[in-house]
Amino acid sequence: MINIYTFYWNFYPVTMEQDLAMIRDKIRAIPDYPKKGIVFRDITPVLKDPVLFSLAVSKMQKLLEGLSFDYVVGIESRGFIFGAALAHAIGKGFIPARKEGKLPYKKISRSYALEYSTATLEMHSDALEKGSSVVIVDDLLATGGTAKAAAELVESLGARVSGYAFLIELSDLKGREKLAGGKVISLISYHGD
Repeated sequence: MINIYTFYWNFYPVTMEQDLAMIRDKIRAIPDYPKKGIVFRDITPVLKDPVLFSLAVSKMQKLLEGLSFDYVVGIESRGFIFGAALAHAIGKGFIPARKEGKLPYKKISRSYALEYSTATLEMHSDALEKGSSVVIVDDLLATGGTAKAAAELVESLGARVSGYAFLIELSDLKGREKLAGGKVISLISYHGD
């Protein structure tokens, strides 16, 4: 069975910039959600399109080439979508970083500030082995609080962060500056728009 991305690429070759423009064109901007002054970037049209979804995962994979890591940590909830798909594509294990109260076993937690509220992330206390390395994946990098909390969870288990991968980055919020210790990649960047 041929992968839909491979089919697309073989018959309609385009540049990386054209690929990313197609993905960006499908991301909806929803003003004043979840509260006034916030522009929510809705990725559901990208997920609905099998070519664009496959393309997004393939581009993340390409940008992470050469980076050594053992696991993919996906941040709930949309980070699960891209993180699990990426882990599957590259043959790595997937570790969920969940919202508070969702994990059934012994867990560790970190609270953090969002641009419009606060939240807590948790991981199982046996999720990672000491000395292992991870890439943290989420759909969006804004202020960096969520990804930083995930990194702190990883480090508290004796593992290290090799990198971070995001579909979208809101570059004017400077979240990238909070993420120490690993390569940071994002496919689509918005700056003040």
